[in-house]
Amino acid sequence: MNKHPMTKEGADALQSELNRLKKEERPRITEAIAEAREHGDLKENAEYHAAREQQGLIEARIKQIESILSHAQVIDVTKLNANGKVVFGATVTILNIDTDEEVTYKIVGNDEADIKHFKVSVNSPIARALIGKEEGDEIVVEAPSGNIDYEILSVEYR
Repeated sequence: MNKHPMTKEGADALQSELNRLKKEERPRITEAIAEAREHGDLKENAEYHAAREQQGLIEARIKQIESILSHAQVIDVTKLNANGKVVFGATVTILNIDTDEEVTYKIVGNDEADIKHFKVSVNSPIARALIGKEEGDEIVVEAPSGNIDYEILSVEYR
């Protein structure tokens, strides 16, 4: 069975969501179903059907999180000695050489990637170009609009 890399931060966030779903959401929805049942005829009971649908969604998410966590190889980047190299879990600040625009990305697993929060998948073109490089190196990222040249300004393990 293939393990997928995941940061400790990502695994902790999923575990927290799983705990909330099991300890808060599941009992709340069970209670809502019981309450809706008391209202009588289930065929025309919208509250009951809505609660059952929500229960299905919660149970599906629980199964999804449990599956992700069971296949995760959790990597704590703060405990790695990468000697300044860009590795999985590193936070990298890069400079677009053409535009002078600086951006900071954290390299994470596929299940954690979230570009809005500057978390890029280890399999993304930018992460693949960065892995193994170090501060001061220049990289070229193939983008749909053409190649983009970057300089690595800093590499952090946080």
